[in-house]
Amino acid sequence: MLENLSQRLSKVVKTLRGEARLTEANTQEMLREIRVALLEADVALPVVRDLVARIKEKALGQEVVGSLTPGQALVGVVHRELTAIMGGQAAELDLSVRPPAIVLMAGLQGAGKTTTVGKLAKWLKENKKKKVLTVSCDVYRPAAIEQLRTVTGQAGADFFPSTADQKPVDIANAALQWARTHYHDVLLVDTAGRLAIDEQMMREIAELHRQLQPSETLFVVDAMQGQDAVNTAKAFREVLPLTGVVLTKLDGDSRGGAALSVKAVTGAPIKFAGVGEKLTGLEAFHPERMANRILGMGDIVSLVEEAHKAVDQEEAQKLAAKLKAGNRFDLNDFAGQLGQMSRMGGLSGLLDKLPAQFQQAAAGADMSKAEKQVKRMQAIIYSMTPGERARPELIKASRKRRIATGAGVPVQEVNRLLSQFDQMQSMMKKMQKGGLAKMMRGMKGMLPGGMR
Repeated sequence: MLENLSQRLSKVVKTLRGEARLTEANTQEMLREIRVALLEADVALPVVRDLVARIKEKALGQEVVGSLTPGQALVGVVHRELTAIMGGQAAELDLSVRPPAIVLMAGLQGAGKTTTVGKLAKWLKENKKKKVLTVSCDVYRPAAIEQLRTVTGQAGADFFPSTADQKPVDIANAALQWARTHYHDVLLVDTAGRLAIDEQMMREIAELHRQLQPSETLFVVDAMQGQDAVNTAKAFREVLPLTGVVLTKLDGDSRGGAALSVKAVTGAPIKFAGVGEKLTGLEAFHPERMANRILGMGDIVSLVEEAHKAVDQEEAQKLAAKLKAGNRFDLNDFAGQLGQMSRMGGLSGLLDKLPAQFQQAAAGADMSKAEKQVKRMQAIIYSMTPGERARPELIKASRKRRIATGAGVPVQEVNRLLSQFDQMQSMMKKMQKGGLAKMMRGMKGMLPGGMR
């Protein structure tokens, strides 16, 4: 995200490295670079002016004079101001009301609103342990109701059925009554979207809001729309008292200016960011962590949180006990490790949260190719018999041919997997002996896709 801004800032920091301190002269060129980068990232012009003015004021102020180097001081100032303009602190959902807490979802068609409802249902269920009911009030788009039914089922939440011949307000009231009588904690209401803002849609959603009196009114906006996303959010803000914003497709846009603009323009904090197509691809939005990622510092905190959620603790403990007892690391364990990585968002999801120097080290690797290779490795392992997975030394030429046929890959792929497994097994042996440095050296070449 915002790769251009990160690159320009790195260039400015290098330029300032030889300076004794930040001055009016050397700051002016830095501000010009940042201004251009922000505009190219599709950040709203008033936001650019305000941000650049604040950076200039703080950069030339007493608070950075004599602290660290000018480049480090600059990064500190920009980090603080980026964090502030995106809201300063993470804004949580307000669910502290008498159940069910009602969350009204608004947005244009194509922004990913219905998918976001499914993602939010899963997030609430898994992270907040809430009993969630969803309902679709979109009676205009034929597939909308069925789409919500599908994603709700995938999320493991409850779905309240509706039909295209009902009125949206009637649907919402019936769903609310059902949620009350069946002890749901949260009711997620998916509203109708349009390809553009129109008066009928605005009147309808305003009436839904008046009837339901939701505790949260979230505006779902496509980050890839750039400046248009901010203008749309502003129009909705004039009709609805928005309490938060969900930015979708944030991972698919290198500009991503909406993330820097939407809070300043609407006054509503960004509460979630949608990344990827999977229902697990919804993250609570943390301004400070996003500023870290923009400035190439990575987001290690989020990475650790995801790892904690994705890792099967019971499975991890079993593996640790197995290794401690001196038992061998086998292909069943290897398949388990590959599965854990996939649940954390795959290689690209992990890489996106690492600091810039690690991303640069993997810049030559094709992440999509690497992730396909991980899936291919899993397919090869699952084409083996339980005995072969437990005792890989049994796998000779004839067995390799059978496994390759079952997985739909050449025999060379089976050989490659077994070679990588041997490296992993060797690494685990070093782990058992407590040789962490040896283990880290042993990891070289372990990642698929040519990463080193």
